[in-house]
Amino acid sequence: AGMAVQVTVLPSSRCLFDDPVQIRVAGLLPQQAVTLRASLVDESGELFQAHAHYRAGSSGELDLSRSPALGGSYLGVEPMGLLWSLKSKAPYKRLAKRNVLTPFCVDLEVYEGHGDMSRLLGKCTNERWFLGEGVKRISVREGRLKATLFLPPGPGPFPGLIDLYGSGGGLVEYRASLLASRGFVTLALAYMAFEDLPAMPEVIELSYFEEAVNFLRKQQQVKDTGIGVLGLSKGADLALSMATFLPGIKAAVSISGSGFNSFIPLQGDGFIVPPHPYDLGRMKISDESGLADFSDILDDHRDPATWDCRIPMERSLAKFLFLSGLDDTNWKSDLYCQDAVQRLQQYGREVEFCSYSGAGHLLEPPYLPLCQASIHKVLGVFVHWGGQWKEHAKAQEDAWHRIQAFFWQHL
Repeated sequence: AGMAVQVTVLPSSRCLFDDPVQIRVAGLLPQQAVTLRASLVDESGELFQAHAHYRAGSSGELDLSRSPALGGSYLGVEPMGLLWSLKSKAPYKRLAKRNVLTPFCVDLEVYEGHGDMSRLLGKCTNERWFLGEGVKRISVREGRLKATLFLPPGPGPFPGLIDLYGSGGGLVEYRASLLASRGFVTLALAYMAFEDLPAMPEVIELSYFEEAVNFLRKQQQVKDTGIGVLGLSKGADLALSMATFLPGIKAAVSISGSGFNSFIPLQGDGFIVPPHPYDLGRMKISDESGLADFSDILDDHRDPATWDCRIPMERSLAKFLFLSGLDDTNWKSDLYCQDAVQRLQQYGREVEFCSYSGAGHLLEPPYLPLCQASIHKVLGVFVHWGGQWKEHAKAQEDAWHRIQAFFWQHL
């Protein structure tokens, strides 16, 4: 029978979701063929799985940071491959965390052979948390604000961040909670399709975001040197607008966004930034997949007729970081990012940017698997987001390090 097969996760089987881990198997036969499988059940009961074929070394050990996968969900040496390649049986599901107070539990199992997975040899569970030890989660309903505040443990002072997601709306907390676990006071802010906030507002008011900035600045644990904003998709152009029109913002990160206002008029103090002209008639629905492609709905951003929709970022004193995926099939985010960067550089402004080949629209915290397509909660259509599995996973790791380094540097 030999010794029992042990599966271990190092340095600990309990970690933060954005922590890389080392997965090891001991007690196999020399050169034994095995299949490793990861399973995760999300909060709606959807099962996500990945598997890979491996061969043990001469001592009967397997270390995923050194041993190559020979087939399955990915190939080659991929220490975190079992996580980033997780996929649901049902198509078009997005793995996202709704309740950040509970972990995602990933079951890691080792089966004999590269075939039918009928004989389980050993298993363990990796608990992956979204809230670090001692981080506080505080629900905020003050004035008009609908937000969640995350406070790292200790007196600080810590840099303060406002975190915005896209036009799917809702109050999305998992990125903010991870950033708080890394030492930022973070305010996850809802601005549409949440509680009594309309799904498609007639207008978005800048004063709402100003309230959020003021609320965050008066928290005693927040450094008084200015705050940062981070936005994805529609949230990205809002982040740029905040950095341009509101005082006190030192650093802004745009993920898969654009340097012009999109879809909804932005009402400022005595001015309006209109949305970039678009025509939903140019949306393409694939006959095969039924997925919507939005990439051609906007008028040409180089046409001066659209320029009153631009965010005049060159007026801002903030530092900017733009991140985009070259395989974004939902939005021409790399083109729009280049446009914004060129405009800032024309005015002699320093700006950082990074475009990732093979990455899609939804650049998320690391180890969240690529979501190539999912339902858009507000539009009610299935949208193709793009991305190649391995490249997208690498991009998410790199982007996450860049975002944190950028905020540490400028806040």
